[in-house]
Amino acid sequence: MKLKTMKLTALLIFAITSSVFSQQQTSSRLLLEQEVRSSNSGYSTTNLNFSDDFQEAKKSAGLAILYSLLLPGMGELYADGYESGKYFTIAEGVLWGTYIGMSIHASNLEDNYKAYAITNASINTSGKDDEYFATIGEYQNIEDYNNQKASERNFDQMYNQETFFWKWQTNDDRRTYRSMWSSSEQTYNDLRFVVGAMILNRVVSAINAARLVSVYNNRLQEELSWNVSVGLKHTANLPTSLNINFQTTL
Repeated sequence: MKLKTMKLTALLIFAITSSVFSQQQTSSRLLLEQEVRSSNSGYSTTNLNFSDDFQEAKKSAGLAILYSLLLPGMGELYADGYESGKYFTIAEGVLWGTYIGMSIHASNLEDNYKAYAITNASINTSGKDDEYFATIGEYQNIEDYNNQKASERNFDQMYNQETFFWKWQTNDDRRTYRSMWSSSEQTYNDLRFVVGAMILNRVVSAINAARLVSVYNNRLQEELSWNVSVGLKHTANLPTSLNINFQTTL
């Protein structure tokens, strides 16, 4: 009984061993076939293309324009061309200095002509608009003004004599006031030219910045427009060969 059991066990072990060995042979044969197919497939290549680097490094014309519109010269600084952009920044500083100086001067002139009218025409400045201060320089007193408007039948333009009273002591006082008022108004009007110059400075700077971005990107593309292709060629029964190709774009 024991001998029979031992024979059955030996046969079972032999069968299992044979099966495992057969599977190992099959697996090894498959791996060998894959290697052979791989070796006969030609060659594999690895490309080192710098186009992605160019996309990341290039400048945006939109940003350059925005920077120059906010502060002239900053678009050129962004485009790596501040050598020309610094002049726009300097001009901006000069224009702002001019604007602030002229605003202060015009305000002082305004205070002066109002103080002069209080002293020499007995006016009350409370609640008076710009048209009133222009009018009192053209008429000697409120009666002359109201009579003129009444003769023109512009009754709605007549002033209340108690609220808007004025009376110049002499005609020379009125002319002096008129000159002071004109100087203040002219200075305020000149501020528009300074603002216009600021706008023009920004526009020209933005155009220049966009041009410099184009120059920068073109130069960058020329520096990075080359490609390296590295190839490993696999041939059956022969050593692996290395192929390196250089390509440039002008």
